Amino acid sequence: MAELRITLKKSLIGTKPKQRLNVKALGLGKINSSVVQKDNPAIRGMIRKVNHLVTVEEI
Repeated sequence: MAELRITLKKSLIGTKPKQRLNVKALGLGKINSSVVQKDNPAIRGMIRKVNHLVTVEEI
């Protein structure tokens, strides 16, 4: 199964609480922090909700 590198590119200031929770659930904290997650529908759905805040690349 493929993996995704997810990087937080924008600040969470001014975002909705559910978006903040999604970012935290992905394992991201500060700007430019990155995590590697397995590619599955649940992770894709979380990324879709905050796609304006993160960048995603396949590994």
